[in-house]
Amino acid sequence: MARFHCPVPLTVGAELELPAAAARHVQVLRLQPGGVITLFNGEGGEHSATILRMGRADVAVHVDSHQPLERETRRRVHLALGMPANDRMDWLVEKAAELGVASVQPLHTAHSVLRLSGERATKKQGHWQQVAVAACEQCGGNRVPEVLPVSDLAAWIGRSHGVASLRCVLSLAEGSKPLAEVLAGVPADVSVCFLSGPEGGLSPSEDAQARAAGFLPVTLGPRVLRAETAALLALALSV
Repeated sequence: MARFHCPVPLTVGAELELPAAAARHVQVLRLQPGGVITLFNGEGGEHSATILRMGRADVAVHVDSHQPLERETRRRVHLALGMPANDRMDWLVEKAAELGVASVQPLHTAHSVLRLSGERATKKQGHWQQVAVAACEQCGGNRVPEVLPVSDLAAWIGRSHGVASLRCVLSLAEGSKPLAEVLAGVPADVSVCFLSGPEGGLSPSEDAQARAAGFLPVTLGPRVLRAETAALLALALSV
């Protein structure tokens, strides 16, 4: 059954017009009145709805029922990422959403190739948020992760204390603990934030700054992984 993100209040028995993005997808799929679709708004569970009518640009539905289904991970995991270049950030956001990430924080770091500011940064944030929405529509997730505004690393570290109960920096520096060893002693419902660098990783000074702010240095093993691989592996090992 086709699934659509519908970020409006959903009440069983109500009739409503779908938001523009969801209506457009229904039109593209050539669905017809009488067809049944699934809607979710991120507030918990999902709803079955029947298409009532279709105009050229609008679609009206009747909300039939609510199913309290949750497919989220027990542990909330947040990713703070030095943005990889080209289309790798799109791919990373998509796969992180599929794996159940709670939020994604794009960062400018010393080795970042991708630099965004002003309107361009706002547009990219909106684009990545839609990538996360599409991933949840596909994978069955009913909670869309938030893609936060692009930030400089130093500024974000200064306000990161409330992001998660456990904050880790992915590091190859001596003294880093294996992530599996760290997680073995952490209850499954404790939230985690991973700070990960872009291509080339974090600079030594950035790594030191994170440690000084209370981030625990962790390693994923002896191999040097690509930026997007490292972040996703940390997420996958944690959920």
